[in-house]
Amino acid sequence: MPADAGSWRELARRVHGELSREPEALAGVAGDASHLRGTAAGVLRPSDAADVQEAIRWARRASVAVVARGGGSSLDGESVPTPGALVMDFSRWTRVLEWDEANRLVRVEPGVVNRTLQEEAAAKGFTFPPNPGSWRTSTLGGNAATNASGPRSYRYGPMRRWVRGWEAVLGTGERMRCETRARKRSVGPDLVGLLVGSEGTLGLFTELLLELAPLPARRQAIVVPIPEGTSLPRIRDLLDRASERGLPLSAIEYVDRGTAEELHRVAAARVPSGRALLLLELEGTEESATDDLGRLLEVLRPEGLDSEATMFPRADELWTLRGESGLLLDQRFGLRLREDVAVPPDRLGELLALIASLAESARVEVFTYGHLGEASLHPNFVVDPASPPAEELRRRLLAGVHALGGTISAEHGLGALKSPYLELEHGPAIVGLLRGMKRLFDPDGLLNPGKLLPSELSPKARPPSSSPPDMADARTPTE
Repeated sequence: MPADAGSWRELARRVHGELSREPEALAGVAGDASHLRGTAAGVLRPSDAADVQEAIRWARRASVAVVARGGGSSLDGESVPTPGALVMDFSRWTRVLEWDEANRLVRVEPGVVNRTLQEEAAAKGFTFPPNPGSWRTSTLGGNAATNASGPRSYRYGPMRRWVRGWEAVLGTGERMRCETRARKRSVGPDLVGLLVGSEGTLGLFTELLLELAPLPARRQAIVVPIPEGTSLPRIRDLLDRASERGLPLSAIEYVDRGTAEELHRVAAARVPSGRALLLLELEGTEESATDDLGRLLEVLRPEGLDSEATMFPRADELWTLRGESGLLLDQRFGLRLREDVAVPPDRLGELLALIASLAESARVEVFTYGHLGEASLHPNFVVDPASPPAEELRRRLLAGVHALGGTISAEHGLGALKSPYLELEHGPAIVGLLRGMKRLFDPDGLLNPGKLLPSELSPKARPPSSSPPDMADARTPTE
């Protein structure tokens, strides 16, 4: 049964933060960047970690689900509330608590926006490498909860690599801290990394200890048109080998022709039209910039990609623009099926062929962009994401990616939309282990239920077939 009015009044008495049950407040937390909508029963903006503890203890007594929320930018429904849930809104937790410059560490509250930290770190001569496309709005707590990445993950890796510690409140109401300032330690399993990517199902972050990197003296970005018929796998391999030989590439991104046209509409002078694009970033010194660019063009010249390149001396301007891709497609097509998959680099051609084959068989348009250097792509199929055809497209895509040895989620997490496919990737034994871990951290199953782990009672929890769809057509690399 839902908590009654008296129970909610009890919560209001026990916490110092702002608790609201007004329709306007509830509507403001009903959805995120996915097409899903939920129905919360209350929104708490906790004043401190003690409030978070008190609220979770109350939720256990009242049998109310608790869903954490930051910037609301998740794409798979991670922050969408289940019916009757309490939403814990951390968007006002925006303090940087400590700078440890000697050890290149920073302690933050979970509501700090990614770009805000980037700017403050740059002023001190540091950079925080993870820069997801939503970096202007997404919070560091959400980035950690989904193990977010971004263009620079080609060089620096995902969010998990940069989280050195956390304070969190578990589903038991216990407040725990797990961190180290040492560069390495061997004291049991990696408990810090355990909560990163757990989507608020094991505990709610109240602090994060993050590692920083030295800020490069110069970052220059280059937009390169791709001639028709060029082999993307070959270009990826050429750039990857050049990086291994010392070319300081920190990002190798791709947008297809259709997505490039949308970017051209808002940045005509800086984004060429009519072709797909490579988006590249070089890091180095002021003195090496010209030489690095020359070396890059030498790599691209044999493939006919050395002309018509556009420079972005301030690389962040390009990544801000690239982050608009999804929004621009939203404006043109409305909601659609947006996916996030990755395969081993040597299977990139097969992934591209699979995406094209699925769009053709479903007779829908597809717009694809993503992290070419890591063979991690975001196909956007123009179909109602809540429709049966969209779910069938997702099933076939994820089954095909699994057959290629890839992952069903490279950086967005599973949320509610892809939790039914968890067993496809991990198998029943690992899913059973994860369920046991969930019971240990959250014995009542109240933290973000239905996310990451599929419901044990839902018929959708049965994993789809892992047999690859139409793979006979998907095994010819795209040229």
